Amino acid sequence: MPRFTVHVRDEWLTVPCKDATCSIKWLGFEALKRYIKNKPDNGGIQHIKDVHFGVKRCQGLGLLDNDDTIEDVLEDNDFVELGNITNMVYMFSVCREIDYISLDGNSLTSTDLVNLGKGLYKIKLTLEAEQKVVQSRELLDTIVKENKVVYGITTGFGKFARTVIPVSKLKELQENLLRSHSSGLGSPLSPERTRMLLALRINVLAKGLSGISLETLHRMIQAFNASCLSYVPEKGTVGASGDLAPLSHLALGLMGEGQMWSPKSGWADSKYVLEAHGLKPISLKPKEGLALINGTQMITSLGAEAVERAEAIAQQADIIAALTLEVLKGTTKAFDSESHRFCDRVQDAYTMRCCPQVHGIVNDTIEFVKKIINTEINSATDNPMVFAERGETISGGNFHGEYPAKALDYLAIGVHELASISERRIERLCNPSLSELPAFLVNEGGLNSGFMIAHCTAAALVSENKVLCHPSSIDSLSTSAATEDHVSMGGWAARKALRVVEHVEQVLAIELLAACQGIEFLRPLRTTTPLEKVYDLVRATVKPWIKDRFMAPDIEAVHRLLVDQKVWNIAGPYIEKYCMEYIPESRPSSPTAFALDPPPSPRKRVRLE
Repeated sequence: MPRFTVHVRDEWLTVPCKDATCSIKWLGFEALKRYIKNKPDNGGIQHIKDVHFGVKRCQGLGLLDNDDTIEDVLEDNDFVELGNITNMVYMFSVCREIDYISLDGNSLTSTDLVNLGKGLYKIKLTLEAEQKVVQSRELLDTIVKENKVVYGITTGFGKFARTVIPVSKLKELQENLLRSHSSGLGSPLSPERTRMLLALRINVLAKGLSGISLETLHRMIQAFNASCLSYVPEKGTVGASGDLAPLSHLALGLMGEGQMWSPKSGWADSKYVLEAHGLKPISLKPKEGLALINGTQMITSLGAEAVERAEAIAQQADIIAALTLEVLKGTTKAFDSESHRFCDRVQDAYTMRCCPQVHGIVNDTIEFVKKIINTEINSATDNPMVFAERGETISGGNFHGEYPAKALDYLAIGVHELASISERRIERLCNPSLSELPAFLVNEGGLNSGFMIAHCTAAALVSENKVLCHPSSIDSLSTSAATEDHVSMGGWAARKALRVVEHVEQVLAIELLAACQGIEFLRPLRTTTPLEKVYDLVRATVKPWIKDRFMAPDIEAVHRLLVDQKVWNIAGPYIEKYCMEYIPESRPSSPTAFALDPPPSPRKRVRLE
């Protein structure tokens, strides 16, 4: 029985067809029926028979006549799009022009890589990179033509490095490498993370030190630009010899085997996804399989996301702590060279008084880790390396992931402190003996529990982080019959660093909610201008807590504000202005005083006192 995949709004639906003589119109209505079946409001469609729509093929983008029969215009497993010209988003929406990032293997940054993952840019190579790739491939072709014995080109791999492979089987050798090494397990990487992984592998190959052919590299770029993304399980790498398992899965899909995803097709067999986008699978030449999988790109791409998100939440942690300081009527004099000169409060608890010291080392940690990740992003991590200008190949150890593994373990340990100290501030906000506010920040305590369990959630996340911060890079297990006898375990270092960062974001989201709730009990007093704007931002998303309600969506909504850096976007300009006017030698992103307005004179207090 033929089947078709139909795109309706943001969903992909499989529609079986018992009778291929049915019309395209029938196919559209069948897809609509499936679309509205599980929608509580029928997807906004009141009367399905009154809907008018158009249908087009995903491949070639050709419009189909609704009266044509399926067998005349479609083939089994075709992908089509459905658009409604009345009350649905019509398929001919204007696509914004997407800019390109030119890759040369030397200048990509972690920020660029994250933006590539988000689909904000497409990829192309610089002319210089293309020339280096061509020269590198020419040397490899010469090696094969002259029947030289070179590891990974005319020999087996790992323990089989001494096994010479006949020229007639060199293509099979590379294909077998990808198939056998595609042995990862676990959930697949998200499309965003798979885009990052593919983009980073392309960037490394663009250095012209791997022997990849320009044809194969161009096909990888075409797949990236079309968002044709392989199924890459998150588990299976030990981080030396590179991220072999995940990169093999990445390459396997490009070879037309295994599963692949794209916005147009959803998950399907790779060959069908590529075909739907008018793309051809890569055909491996000698050494190309090895060139596609030897490297630290899984560790480094996840690490790039972790360090970028860590940097963003660290900036916003300063702002959230400042808001809590205001709600608890803490003193800023601990941050002044003339501490307590005009203040009747001697000192606050460490969780408020020591914020600059605790937050400060987090910023320095992030800066250190980001430097290592950006170096790794532009490093040649293949083996053997192909040096066209010297006419030789060299086997080395650049594939070892110890650098990013150690750095990401350090990142997790560092950024965790933001959650650790935040959770203690949440306790102070919720505890009436410490805050002078209603217990758990809610009226009618007893009838209402307020932030009682939100604080427990924060405590649970901090406790989880204590385990996740145990370094994975201190472990090593010998693999490949003791040939690869020391490994980095960097894949787990990267994955758990991301988890720690996410937990930090969530704990700070709870603190931000609690601090804004505390302000409700201190009105009509007002805090500083930037903090009032942060309050307004939160209240535009989450209402004040009058009585108990379903809390998880509120936490998730504020977490999203932090991930999207909206809190920083609101308050950041004030911090930068303050730094320029009062601390000209400081960097805008470094921790400074927590009063986000210029320090008031002793005669004019603008804080909540």
